Amino acid sequence: MNIENILAFVLVNHFGSINKASKALFLSQPSVTSRIKSLERDLDTKLFDRNGKQIMVTDEGRAFLPYAETIIQSYKKGKEILKKKASENEFVIGCTGLVSNYLIPEVIPIFNESYPNVQIKLITASSDIILQKVLNGEVDIGLARSLSHPLAESQRVFESPIRLLVQPNHRFASLEEMDLEELATEPLVFFECGSLDWSMVHNLFKNLRQLPNIQYEVDNMQAAKELIMNRAGIGFLPEICVRRELKEGKLVAIDLPILSNLSLKTNSIYYKSKKPIYFDDFFRIAQQEGEKIYDYAYRKLL
Repeated sequence: MNIENILAFVLVNHFGSINKASKALFLSQPSVTSRIKSLERDLDTKLFDRNGKQIMVTDEGRAFLPYAETIIQSYKKGKEILKKKASENEFVIGCTGLVSNYLIPEVIPIFNESYPNVQIKLITASSDIILQKVLNGEVDIGLARSLSHPLAESQRVFESPIRLLVQPNHRFASLEEMDLEELATEPLVFFECGSLDWSMVHNLFKNLRQLPNIQYEVDNMQAAKELIMNRAGIGFLPEICVRRELKEGKLVAIDLPILSNLSLKTNSIYYKSKKPIYFDDFFRIAQQEGEKIYDYAYRKLL
């Protein structure tokens, strides 16, 4: 016995019309009629009588109706339980490229220690797209720049300070103070991530006598980092993406007081009133790892 045929019977009885039932099922009228006839063959009984354009349920159909409705309700409840169970075994995370490359690899192994049977699905996209996927129910939690929406809950996960990065043997590496006029003469690798915070980097050179020597303007953080490491120029990057290189001495972070309040901020986002099952533990781990990165950056600059 086909559950779709039973649903067609219940809806035709509910609406008293094959036409209305077909619209509710997004089917053609002949398809709904075919499903009713198929159910009648299975039950070996007539379920509806026609009187012109009117369709009336038979005594046999009326007797079968409560059982049909019970079957439909049980089926729906079963689907809901299976869907809930599936959601308990899967955790979908949407995040920006920065988070995907430099925070998630630190967070997931720790998270998996507590939830070894949870399957992680990672979706990388821009902040705006991540927010949309959260609102559409396509991801459980988003990690993106701070975005405001009435249907989304947002909490700060971490801040990554933005620093001037140079090679260890660069003449700026040992300076205690930086002359911005001198900085403007250096070949710059400029990474443009689209965040409003980066307007402050642009403003560094606003009042200088000469324009900065931007030789490379790239939209890929990894490419910018590699260019700096390969001595193509110096540049500004969030410290989260170079923590390993700083620790290994492959790059040096220069502290500019004018940038002391500048950081790249990342928030967690989830659909309001639908807090993900694993949110609290995941958020706690992500925040701890984010703070570790920030603390490391701060200590390096003291």
